[in-house]
Amino acid sequence: MSWMQSRRQNYEHGNGGSKTPDPSCERMKKILDRKDIKKMAARLRAERRKIVFTNGCFDILHAGHVRYLKQARKLGDVLIIGLNSDLSVSRIKPGRPINSEKNRAEVLAGLTVVDYVVVFCEKTPYNLIKAVKPDILVKGGDWREEDIIGSDIAKETRSLPFVKGVSTTRIIEKIIRTKD
Repeated sequence: MSWMQSRRQNYEHGNGGSKTPDPSCERMKKILDRKDIKKMAARLRAERRKIVFTNGCFDILHAGHVRYLKQARKLGDVLIIGLNSDLSVSRIKPGRPINSEKNRAEVLAGLTVVDYVVVFCEKTPYNLIKAVKPDILVKGGDWREEDIIGSDIAKETRSLPFVKGVSTTRIIEKIIRTKD
């Protein structure tokens, strides 16, 4: 059983009779697998809700990520994040991730602007985007719209402004410099 299935099972079986909801259980409602996100996206489309999709590693969450996700959420009714799995991140960024997919998913699910998080294992989110069929596909300003994977699927593709000087790589480099 995966960590996500285990947490979901604990959520579904209650929290030991406590009347106080466990915030981590509430976040787990937002972390779905591919099968469930496909169903949820179909339901949202049937409700005529505008789905915004973005993806990334979100290894060490920083102000640039938060600003970007807030902007993305404003474009529609629902924000779905495709989160690169640990294996997927390690293929595109050797030596990473710093934080596990489990922790990265939980942190993202804790943000009010994020409606759903789904982990994907492939190098690109193309198949996940095909499953979600978002109205709007969003990436950061370091991506040209024509280079954004899945732009042939979404009704609209946007490249949002990049926050200069803020990146996970820079944070890691600063930690390494100050450690010495």
